[in-house]
Amino acid sequence: MTKIDKKILMDIVLATKNKGKVKELERLLADLHINILPMSDFPEVGEIEESGETFEENALIKAREVANITGYIAMADDSGLAVDALDGKPGVYSARYAGEGAGDEANNRKLIEDMNELSLDKRSAAFICFMAVVDPSGKSITTSGRCEGIVRDVPSGRGGFGYDPLFYVEEYGCTMAELSPEVKNSISHRGRAVAELKKLLPGFLDSLK
Repeated sequence: MTKIDKKILMDIVLATKNKGKVKELERLLADLHINILPMSDFPEVGEIEESGETFEENALIKAREVANITGYIAMADDSGLAVDALDGKPGVYSARYAGEGAGDEANNRKLIEDMNELSLDKRSAAFICFMAVVDPSGKSITTSGRCEGIVRDVPSGRGGFGYDPLFYVEEYGCTMAELSPEVKNSISHRGRAVAELKKLLPGFLDSLK
């Protein structure tokens, strides 16, 4: 049976070990009074193989496995950068573009190398995010968000994480890493996916009663 604390909207396990994502999602979900349970509370959950071919499939894979193991509702996202000139790469391999275990710096460096001969008009890209919420019973909902931009050849900014220092947002005249957290969360792929998720959560929770 799903474990829901009646004093809050819900207890939920955030199915990620990425500290940047955790911090960002905590900000985005703050007004929902969600009691976020970190993955560190559940050492029995090991590494989850992201074997899906799409962001949506991977988000569901992660959320389902964590919900099944912990007995709690689980929330997961899968997101990444899709570059038009690279046929959508890095795509679902964004977090490991430079190889398994690669960090942000290595992934950014590889992206710069792969795009070093492309002119500015051929550097269009989009950040894409799919969110999934899964109940241990198997019921689930998904939402998505997208943010358009351009990949720069030199990183700029110290905020955010991942490819944020290379992702230039024309509307604001700076990279995602140079935006304040408040502005970033209002326009980012993850922020938009969470905004849609908030609309669906009440109905989803009612369906679990």
